[in-house]
Amino acid sequence: MSRQAVGAIVYKEDQFLLVHKVKVGSEKIPGEWDFIKGGIEESDESSRHAMLRELKEETGSTDFLIVKQFEEKICFSFPQKIKLKIGFERQETTMFLVEYTGITENLLPMDEEIAELQWLTKNEVPNKLTHDDTRSFFIKYLSSLSTK
Repeated sequence: MSRQAVGAIVYKEDQFLLVHKVKVGSEKIPGEWDFIKGGIEESDESSRHAMLRELKEETGSTDFLIVKQFEEKICFSFPQKIKLKIGFERQETTMFLVEYTGITENLLPMDEEIAELQWLTKNEVPNKLTHDDTRSFFIKYLSSLSTK
């Protein structure tokens, strides 16, 4: 069974937002750098609604504009230990390109899973991302990421 999730490549001008995730639920993990991502909940009206909810939960802000939804998803299988814990074998993440329209200094990590938010240039992002599948997705679509 697949867990449905959403993820955001958030930008403001020529900078992209990454989060430093240090927990999954209440369990501490080695820190990993990623885009804002989260599971779709039954109460979400759509994947777009889920994305805006996740952005608010993790940053405290509603100053986001969804620019586009990518057709391709990021898909991966969970390790056996995680499968048993969460009840899902795989995850399919619908990715969005999202513009942040607020003041960058106003964004703060609001979720205890997130230790830090960091703005990076498009050239810095691939080296900072922890997961290969996310890095490959970003590199593949980098030329089509129309940022101002």
